[in-house]
Amino acid sequence: MAGSVYDFEALSIDGKPAQLSTQRGKVLLIVNTASECGFTPQFAGLEELWEHYRDQGLVVVGFPSNEFGGQDPGDNSQIASFCSLNYGVSFPMMGKVQVNGREAHPLWKWLTAEAPGFLGSQAVKWNFTKFLVGRNGRVIKRYAPTDTPESMTPDIEAALAD
Repeated sequence: MAGSVYDFEALSIDGKPAQLSTQRGKVLLIVNTASECGFTPQFAGLEELWEHYRDQGLVVVGFPSNEFGGQDPGDNSQIASFCSLNYGVSFPMMGKVQVNGREAHPLWKWLTAEAPGFLGSQAVKWNFTKFLVGRNGRVIKRYAPTDTPESMTPDIEAALAD
């Protein structure tokens, strides 16, 4: 199993390889997103965190998933357009992935093993589950879909100060 988030790569939403090792030394907030979810308005809060803290080393990374209620049915270009037009998303978005099960992206398998959820469950329960990763590339904390981006500010500030 990987030692840190920097051991992974993904495809960006425009299909280009994205090495997470290029973010070494930064604090990452990794989120599984969906365009048609009740939590979709969190894109605005995530964008605010990105704009406010990116110069201090925060990188918000969105991973669209259609796994929960079919709430992100579009292709990557449709998802990118939706996020940009509706929420002004400028933080990095990756291509659509699975976050659970045998077909889960390796990064998501690692994240859920590193920070299990309620009662030790490794499964991601719904869209907008979030993982805060420290500058050392290790998971600090897992957040539920109901945890708003704003509520994570103290943990993000502590991670940035570390």
